[in-house]
Amino acid sequence: MADKNIRVLLVDDHQVVRRGLRTFLEVQDDIEVVGEASDGAEGVARTEELRPDVVLMDIKMPGTDGIEALRRLRELDNPARVLIVTSFTEQRTVVPALRAGASGYVYKDVDPDALAGAIRSVHAGHVLLQPEVAGALLAQDDTSGGTGRGSTLTEREREVLGLIADGRSNREIARALVLSEKTVKTHVSNILMKLDLSDRTQAALWAVRHGAAG
Repeated sequence: MADKNIRVLLVDDHQVVRRGLRTFLEVQDDIEVVGEASDGAEGVARTEELRPDVVLMDIKMPGTDGIEALRRLRELDNPARVLIVTSFTEQRTVVPALRAGASGYVYKDVDPDALAGAIRSVHAGHVLLQPEVAGALLAQDDTSGGTGRGSTLTEREREVLGLIADGRSNREIARALVLSEKTVKTHVSNILMKLDLSDRTQAALWAVRHGAAG
């Protein structure tokens, strides 16, 4: 049973925050805290060492901050899903974190049960955004155009894009379309290339903005 738990790494420079998160998460039947880190560099190293499923990452930390840590994890092609947990709500920190590869974003005053739900959601492959954050990303994308690029997508790629917008993981998309996960991964790569996007979050937002969502 334990091997089915969601393995979580805590990355925050405040020990009291890590202790509070650990205390709450350890009473969840399906979540296991496998380690902690006090800054971004240590967080990257521990993520590579422990291979957690989900990383709870603060943005503002001394030395290597959360955004730089996210970029390094993406360069390493680490599969961990990163959920940003922070008290910093300015768009100038939120948007870069999502652009750097975060799978979701919640505030430190989030209800404990909602935090557990957020961990389960990003672990399942969903993109978790606060409404104002999604709005900020869409506003930034407003100058990039992109509607014409959608005409280069095949019908199958549009189907895959719609399911990405629904928050489906590659496995769920494969099951829904009766395809192999490898084929779905190829479609996702083609979609990102054709739309000149860097990740699934941008693809999901593009789909919503241009009416390609399901």
